[in-house]
Amino acid sequence: MSSDPPPKLTDFRYMIFDVYGTLADWESGLYNALQPLLSGFSSASKWSRDDAIRTFLSVEGDIQAQHPTMLYSDLLAKAHELLEARLVAAENGSGDKESKTLDGISDFAAGYLDAPGESSASGSTPPADNKHTIFGKSIRKWEPFSDSAKALKELSEHFHLIVLSNVDHASFAYTHSYLSEGTFPSAATDDIQQASPLYSRPSNLHPRDIWLPRLTLGSKSPFSAVLTAQDTGAYKPAHAGFIAALQAIRSEPYLLATPGSKDATMPVTPPTLEEIKAKTLSVAQSLTHDHRPAKELGITSVWIDRQSASWRPIPPDNGSGYGWSWRFESLRELAQAVTDDIEDQ
Repeated sequence: MSSDPPPKLTDFRYMIFDVYGTLADWESGLYNALQPLLSGFSSASKWSRDDAIRTFLSVEGDIQAQHPTMLYSDLLAKAHELLEARLVAAENGSGDKESKTLDGISDFAAGYLDAPGESSASGSTPPADNKHTIFGKSIRKWEPFSDSAKALKELSEHFHLIVLSNVDHASFAYTHSYLSEGTFPSAATDDIQQASPLYSRPSNLHPRDIWLPRLTLGSKSPFSAVLTAQDTGAYKPAHAGFIAALQAIRSEPYLLATPGSKDATMPVTPPTLEEIKAKTLSVAQSLTHDHRPAKELGITSVWIDRQSASWRPIPPDNGSGYGWSWRFESLRELAQAVTDDIEDQ
C-alpha cells in the first residue's frame, strides 16, 4: 500500500477498469462451464472450486504467454482441450505419479502446448462446433456482479471509464450489454444468439481506431473507451495494454475533454504520458494481473477486493505489497466514496 495515497479519488479523471473478476463473476462462470468436463473424470470430479480454477488458469496462462494475439474465446477453447488431454492421460494411467497431481496436470499441459505437431504451437484453434469451442463461448453467460451496472453509471458521471480486459471483441459485446443495460444472461442465451449491435465494436471506427462506446447513438454504455487483448495484442499482466490505454487517452480529444463535455477539441500541446498517468486510476480485483503492472508503471490503483474470489491474499499482508492506494470490497463502496469526496468539496 502506498505510504502517502492521494487525498481524494476525485483528483483523478480516468479509471482503467478490469472486467472479469472486477465487474463480472468470471470464477463462477468458468467453474460452471467446466463442470461437463470435470464430471467425466473420477479425480477431477472431486476437485474443489479453487482446485479447478487454479489448474485451468495455469494452463490458460501458458497459452497467453506463448500466443498473446490468440483471440480469448479461442484461447479458452484451447485451454479446455489441453486440460481434457491431461485428464485423459491421468485417467488411463499413462502418466507417472507426479503427473497425476494438480501441478502435474498444469506441467503436462505446457508440454502438450509445446509438442511438435500440436495445433496450438502455430497459434491455430480447435475445429468449430465442438465441446471446446462451446466452452470458449461460455463467457457470454458469465454474470456481472449485482452492484456493477449501477455503480458504473454513477462513476461515469465523474470519470472517463476505460475498459482494459483480457478478452476479445465478440465475447465482450455480451458483457458490455449486461453492464450497460443492467441485465443478466438469460437461460435462452446460447452459442448462436448475437450480441446487440449497440454494444458490439463498430466496423467503421474513426481514424484513430479507438472504440468509444458512449458515442454510439442509443447506447447506454458507461465506458468512454474499450481496449481488449484483441486490440493491444497482449494479455495482462503485460505492460503493453496499460501503455496502449494511456496512449489512447493522450491521442483522443473526446477522452481529453471533461467527462460529459461536448468540447472535444485537441489541445495545442497534448499532455504527456506522465501527465495522463497522474490523472489515471487502475481499478481491478486481480493483484497480479492489474495492480502489480500498475505499480511497475507508476499508475495509482484501487483494489476491488471481492470477498467471493478464490484468489485473495492472506492477512496480515492483505496484498499491500502490490501498491494499491484504496481498497473496497465492492464497486458500490467505491462509488459511494466518490460521492463522499464530492460532498466534502
